[in-house]
Amino acid sequence: MVNAHEAVRPTGLCRTWPNLIGNESARSTEYQAFGGNKPNHATVLPFTRLIGGPMDYTPGIFEMDINKINPRNNSHVNSTLCNQLALYVTLYSPLQMAADLPEHYNQFSDAFQFIKEVAIDWDNSLYLEAEPGEYLTVARKAKGTNKWFIGNIAGENGHHSRIKLDFLEPGKKYTARIYSDAPQCQL
Repeated sequence: MVNAHEAVRPTGLCRTWPNLIGNESARSTEYQAFGGNKPNHATVLPFTRLIGGPMDYTPGIFEMDINKINPRNNSHVNSTLCNQLALYVTLYSPLQMAADLPEHYNQFSDAFQFIKEVAIDWDNSLYLEAEPGEYLTVARKAKGTNKWFIGNIAGENGHHSRIKLDFLEPGKKYTARIYSDAPQCQL
């Protein structure tokens, strides 16, 4: 399998060579540490870059203060822990990675559990709400299971979602595990 990080724009080669499973071809997570990606950047990618195929975005940063890792680097990742988790659902890639140091995952074992459990391939993807540049909410059903994952990312203004779960199979009981940056998040 080939996952081309830093590759040129996707041109459809993955249809001819299915072992090309993804390429970056956009400003991904590492640019957030350089102050380059603004909070709304990822809300635009599903409507621009991801039209060309799966993207290697390299989510999974848990420590946002780069100065703690490298004291000579006065930088901060423009993200939050829950935003990083949501990227696994909102930005499609059949090969995901965990882009931080193991000790940071040990600090947040509950959030790392999400990375271990989130699917990488899907039977169904539903875009529940979106305003490119502002917010995006995606629901995906893990391939071959009845497990659904819902991810929401928002730009600088944040977003209060009110979504209907009418896509879930009626009569079944579901349990939600919520990861949220907002302390007042309710079902």
